Amino acid sequence: MIYYSTNGQAPDATLAEAVVKGLASDKGLFMPEKIKPLSQEFFDNIQDMTFQEIAFEVANAFFGEDIECETLRKIVYDTLSFDTPAVKVEDNIYSLELFHGPTLAFKDVGARFMARLLGHFIAQEGEGREVNVLVATSGDTGSAVANGFLGVPGIKVYVLYPHAKVTEIQEKQFTTLGQNITAIEVEGTFDDCQALVKSAFMDKELNEAMKLTSANSINVARFLPQAFYYFYAYAQLKKAGKADNVVCCVPSGNFGNITAGLFGKRMGLPIKRFIAANNRNDVFLEYLNTGKYNPRPSVATIANAMDVGDPSNFARILALYENSHQAITAEISGVSYNDEEIRQTIKEAYTRTGYLLDPHGACGYRALCEKLSEGEVGFFLETAHPAKFLNTVEEVIGEQVAIPERLQAFMRGTKESVMMKPNFADLKEFLLSR
Repeated sequence: MIYYSTNGQAPDATLAEAVVKGLASDKGLFMPEKIKPLSQEFFDNIQDMTFQEIAFEVANAFFGEDIECETLRKIVYDTLSFDTPAVKVEDNIYSLELFHGPTLAFKDVGARFMARLLGHFIAQEGEGREVNVLVATSGDTGSAVANGFLGVPGIKVYVLYPHAKVTEIQEKQFTTLGQNITAIEVEGTFDDCQALVKSAFMDKELNEAMKLTSANSINVARFLPQAFYYFYAYAQLKKAGKADNVVCCVPSGNFGNITAGLFGKRMGLPIKRFIAANNRNDVFLEYLNTGKYNPRPSVATIANAMDVGDPSNFARILALYENSHQAITAEISGVSYNDEEIRQTIKEAYTRTGYLLDPHGACGYRALCEKLSEGEVGFFLETAHPAKFLNTVEEVIGEQVAIPERLQAFMRGTKESVMMKPNFADLKEFLLSR
């Protein structure tokens, strides 16, 4: 399949080129030239299929023209070594738990898929090829990418993250690994980290010296596989007899996650509408309300993976809807919650239902409580395990939260990072010295 740039000024690319480059040469994001609808037979039988079987059908629609069938099947099945159950929180509200993977966050799906796909393309190119993955993280991306790519031959990973703006547990998940993973601690914000990564991709000298790619959701191999679990959520709701008038609420930061869901809808997934749940970083909500997109510096909140002031994937949403504000608002609404509202939601949900939310899931749950109409069934994406936000959650509910053994193992590791000012010249010098 051909991939084009959202900015329209770069040459078209193959899947391999789009994955290895990450970002188009005109700074645009790659988009597939077409989105294949899935058959009615697939949807008729979806409730009887496993997560892996569903994901393979979705992956085949995206990548089947470019990757041999059994290779793609192996990539999908290796990626999805864990479940993403839809758990009933109350009558018509379900939590799609995306925290059962290795780093207990939704990004395990996209990161593990991309690591395997990129590894496949590098192996095809032969020995001596080396790709350097640059990734900016506001929290969970770093850990998912680092763990997904850990030990993959021919790949080095550099994780850029804002100093003192991720939780200790998040930080330990990508600063304790060693091997082919390097953590760069930037004295700035997530937006600074993202700007450094984008500058690196645009620097001619750096790109001539080393092959760079991104593992943020700007990379098609990271964001497209996130569509898998939307289909699986629908399958579970259908099995429970709750598949009519389905509404999906997505806690949104860089907007890769909701974009994957919107792609699913284009493929025929029967989701009635989407709600984008924001924290105080609500430039998308402002766009929905006014038709004007005004990116601004991000503000730190307790839902830190959503602290994004200029979401990269907004460009893909515009491309998907051909820049029509009317078409976008017909399918997507938005909400925004401050820290106090998020805390209040975690407490109320736990007291009333016994279900423990993380700060991001709390935004999704609250939006459904407020915005579901009669006869609708909603599911929200519970994007990370509450234990990853231990201090916040324990303080809110007044109880200790059990830390899963996988997280405890990371906590026992020794942090290693490289401190750096948010200055591209410093990053360039560091990378060229490696």
